[in-house]
Amino acid sequence: MMPHKLRKIRKKRGSRTQGYGRVGQHRKGGSKGERKAGRHKHLWSYVHRHEPDYFKKKRLKSLRDKSEVKVINLKELEEIALQKAAGKRGKITVDLEAMGYVKLLGSGKISMPLSVKVPMWSKAAREKIEAAGGEILINHA
Repeated sequence: MMPHKLRKIRKKRGSRTQGYGRVGQHRKGGSKGERKAGRHKHLWSYVHRHEPDYFKKKRLKSLRDKSEVKVINLKELEEIALQKAAGKRGKITVDLEAMGYVKLLGSGKISMPLSVKVPMWSKAAREKIEAAGGEILINHA
C-alpha cells in the first residue's frame, strides 16, 4: 500500500502557477505529443505517406444481406453440356439449379441447342440460347 502522502501537484492546486513562477518558467518545451499523438496538426505528412490507413474514417457497415449469388456464364455452361452430351444427339437438358447455380449470364457463345433449368437468367443469355435453338425451362413451384 502507498503511504498516505499527497503528490506535490495536489498541494499546489489552486495557485495560479503551481510553483513555476510568473513569466513562462514552465512553458514551451515538451514533445508536442511526439510519435503519432499530434500528427493531425504537424508532421502529418509522414503518417500520411507511410501509414495511409491510420486516419481512415470509421464508417458504419450496412446491414444488408451480403450473400453472393452463384452465377455461371454461357461459356462454362457449354463446357458442362459437352461433358453431359458424350455422343448424345438432339437437345441436352442441363439442370443448373441442382448444381447450385442461381443465375445464368450471357458471356460467351453457345453452339448447341440446350434446355436449361435455372431460377434466374440475363436477357443476353436467353437470346443466345434461343438463337442456338435451345430454351430456358421455368420452374413453377
